[in-house]
Amino acid sequence: MKTIFYPILIIALFCNSCASNNNPIDEIPIDDALYFPPINSNTWETKSINDLGWNESALQPLLDYIEGKGTKAFIILKNGRMAVEWYGNGEDATSNLAWNSAAKTLVAFTAGIAQQEGFLNIDDASSDYLGSGWTSLTPEQENNITIWNHLTMTTGLDYTVPNNNCTDPDCFTYENEPSSFWYYHNGPYTILHDIVANAVNTDFGNYFEDKLKDKIGMQGAWIHFGYFKLYYSTARSMARFGLLNLNKGVWNGADILNDNNYFEAMTNTSQNLNKAYGYLWWLNGKDSYRSPGLTLEFQGKLIPNAPDDLIAGLGKDDQKLYIVPSKKLVIVRMGDDAGEALLGPSSFDNDLWGEINKLID
Repeated sequence: MKTIFYPILIIALFCNSCASNNNPIDEIPIDDALYFPPINSNTWETKSINDLGWNESALQPLLDYIEGKGTKAFIILKNGRMAVEWYGNGEDATSNLAWNSAAKTLVAFTAGIAQQEGFLNIDDASSDYLGSGWTSLTPEQENNITIWNHLTMTTGLDYTVPNNNCTDPDCFTYENEPSSFWYYHNGPYTILHDIVANAVNTDFGNYFEDKLKDKIGMQGAWIHFGYFKLYYSTARSMARFGLLNLNKGVWNGADILNDNNYFEAMTNTSQNLNKAYGYLWWLNGKDSYRSPGLTLEFQGKLIPNAPDDLIAGLGKDDQKLYIVPSKKLVIVRMGDDAGEALLGPSSFDNDLWGEINKLID
């Protein structure tokens, strides 16, 4: 059984003085201004496909396509307003679903807040917050790894160890000099939770909730499975986080992350080893990219069918958070894998955008 929420038109009235010939309107039109749903509320303004001028006849084929690909939740926000909200394959708007590696973006954002508040500097050695002996490297080798290396997947730690997700010292062995090689290594990412927690002197989850989650009305929780630290939430919570990043860290006028330099570095090419990677965010529109699990470099854009300025949180089994600043779009897809069961990017990204384009173009 699938559930579809059909948007309605929200009408806003301007005050008489704003419409006066003596007071020409120079503000952003109400439907073009970003809308932010209220905190602790299920209220969310909507905008109809027809009023957006999109191709309404392409909506049902899009929904049929995503349903057939194991999708459980699918949302499209335009200027923050709900244009499409669909649930199926046994789930609904209250379902808590796994972000998988799309949640890496939550950690990158939280690390930025910790730096903003003076608890850490991403150029610091990781050992400043983990202590000595968090790896099996020599002290000199260990001290050469910085928080920035964790954020950019360039620690140089051996990715061929038996368990790529392991965070024990004997799993962190030397392979390359830091900053000299890019590899999608989950273990060095996961230990970022501990780096931030030790820096702020409290549990990572508590700090995340206080500084990010509660401030934008998200729900959900970090759940630990062995070495994994996974985030589960509703699709609307993922959409809220996407909207926050669409507005560059500002939620309805409130600064959540006001370090603009960090935000820009996080959402742009962070190193030349993988041009399609920022601080745990995937980037479209670059002339080459690398993929999880591989050492090869591929030529061309990460998602050819998608806009060049797209940034994305991408997780195993095709969890997708797309943000497109040029089109003021946030798109969420959660569910089972669409056929490839890959860690992050997959061919489904390009195929899905082929279908989305039929609607929005």
